[in-house]
Parts: sequence; structure tokens; C-alpha cells
Amino acid sequence: MTVIPQVPAVVPVLFKAACPHCRARFELSAGALRLAIGGSRRTTFYSFTCPECGCAVRKPAGERIVELLTGGGVRTLRLHSTG
Repeated sequence: MTVIPQVPAVVPVLFKAACPHCRARFELSAGALRLAIGGSRRTTFYSFTCPECGCAVRKPAGERIVELLTGGGVRTLRLHSTG
């Protein structure tokens, strides 16, 4: 007889967000968000498509937002400057 250890179920992380275009409020899974980390505050942001109106939304991401999103499994793109 083989004993299979019980693995706790993974609870998906949901992030609260709002659309500046239609003002809808909703929750998004990590897969619905993208995080871009650049060399400055201006080039570090997260983005998503509003599930209500379909608009592309881009919002700045400070250190705390970056920490929350990366910890929650959001896909991250690191931007490199050419120069």
C-alpha cells in the first residue's frame, strides 16, 4: 500500500482593481494582470484589460504594488534601457 500525502489546495489570488474609463470595480486573477518593471517610477507599471468595457488600463506600480503582484504570481516583464 502506498500513502499519498495530502497537498493543500492552492487558493487563487485575486486582486481588486478599478477601471478609470468606465469606473467599474472588479477582481482579477494573477493571469489577467501584467507587471512591467523599468528603471524608474515612470517605467514601472501594471496593466490589464477591463472586463466590463474592454479598455486597456495601465497604472503606475510603486514598490508595494510590485511586491504584492509578484508575490501573487503576476507575470513580470523587466524592461531594459538601451543606451
